[in-house]
Amino acid sequence: MAELNHRTAVYPGTFDPLTMGHVSLTRRGLQVFDTVILAVAESTPKKTLFSLGERVELAKEVFRDEPNVIVEPFNCLLIDYVESKGAGTIMRGLRAVSDFEYEFQMALMNRKLEREIETVFMMTDFKWMYLSSTIVKEVAQYGGDVCGLVPGPVVKALNIKYGFTYGCGGNKKKGK
Repeated sequence: MAELNHRTAVYPGTFDPLTMGHVSLTRRGLQVFDTVILAVAESTPKKTLFSLGERVELAKEVFRDEPNVIVEPFNCLLIDYVESKGAGTIMRGLRAVSDFEYEFQMALMNRKLEREIETVFMMTDFKWMYLSSTIVKEVAQYGGDVCGLVPGPVVKALNIKYGFTYGCGGNKKKGK
């Protein structure tokens, strides 16, 4: 195996949609790592609202002014993707103790598959601890205001997906 760069971290997820918690964690990751690769997973047991292409494009738009954040899709075993990028670290976010058990199991499996790649857990910022993509989609589906919970381009994309007029402070169904 080629030498891995431990100053590059891969932050994997479905990002369906990208939330301010994800954005915060990515930016905080740049305080520790030189480069963060936001790896958008195609393969997921979850049914996604946005296509892989849409999720990648939204993330690229959000991080367009941050050259040390690279947004890419992936569709393979995570550890193989990380190794193919020459990255030495997987970065994962934790919101609550309930996240830890699953993440711990995944980290141990990745460690078994490739001992040279480390997993680093970062606690989410306290103001985003309650936030999940699932909750955002549920609120947006019923016209709730998700401004401030997701970046602006994601607010717009959610409103379009669910047929609401774009705006913050309450949404209306188109044509009503």
